[in-house]
Amino acid sequence: MKGTSFDGRTAVITGAGGGIGRAAAIQAAHKGARLALTDVDTERLAETVALVEDHVVHHEAFDISHEDSVAAFAHRTLVHGPVDIVMNIAGISSGGRIQDLTSKEWRDCVEVDLMGPIHVLSAFVPPMIETGNGGHIVNVSSSAGLFGLPVRAPYSAAKFGLHGVSEVLRFDLEQHAIGVTLLCPGAVSTSLTSTPPLAGVDVEHPAFQQLLADLQRHAVSPEEAAAAMVRGVERGKYLVFTSHDVRAGHYLQRYVPKAYEAAMRRLNRRISHALAQAETAPHYV
Repeated sequence: MKGTSFDGRTAVITGAGGGIGRAAAIQAAHKGARLALTDVDTERLAETVALVEDHVVHHEAFDISHEDSVAAFAHRTLVHGPVDIVMNIAGISSGGRIQDLTSKEWRDCVEVDLMGPIHVLSAFVPPMIETGNGGHIVNVSSSAGLFGLPVRAPYSAAKFGLHGVSEVLRFDLEQHAIGVTLLCPGAVSTSLTSTPPLAGVDVEHPAFQQLLADLQRHAVSPEEAAAAMVRGVERGKYLVFTSHDVRAGHYLQRYVPKAYEAAMRRLNRRISHALAQAETAPHYV
């Protein structure tokens, strides 16, 4: 797959209000890209816009799970010219044991983390094909989109789905010279991972806080994650990792499945033990 330069290209970035999205906007601007930015948080989006103002052709705040809002954003963005790069970064996190999760928690995660990117792709990729200038798509999945991480079923449902969408588009769009990069970060030092919501769990409990601190030891900064993603686009790389632990896990999963299964079972026992100590009263919906 041929790499894509950011210089002189127009890049759409979702989730630009903070974390990897803000870092990506800053790095893309430094490389000469024009930017169309969105985030659900109006104030945080405005902060990002102020940092890269000279490069912004359009910005607006909305929820990417709302298809009509995405379509309107695309219409207003394309008035300024064709889009060359689409970076699906916006997302939420959700998890918990199956007995603690509500249907709303499942739906919210799938609507934002899977259907949201699909809305963005549906709005921007057909015009990219019609224009005929090639381009690039980035979808941010997760280590939870590769592995069976404990108590992350709603998040994994969405991220595995986005992984599948990317795998199909990787080949479907090759004939149009549109590349696809799938970013699979592990822990990243953002609010999404520092205080992850878990149904039925008191996240302030010492047992959970200790577990979280241990899992965060391998966390990378949003800037590091964004840099890996940007390099992936420039080099035409499909699968991009942000840390060695995720790369090693992917290797085990593919080539040493018994070792992968043993590691997942150990991790599950450890997390289950911590959650049992931090559990709150169950609820059923």
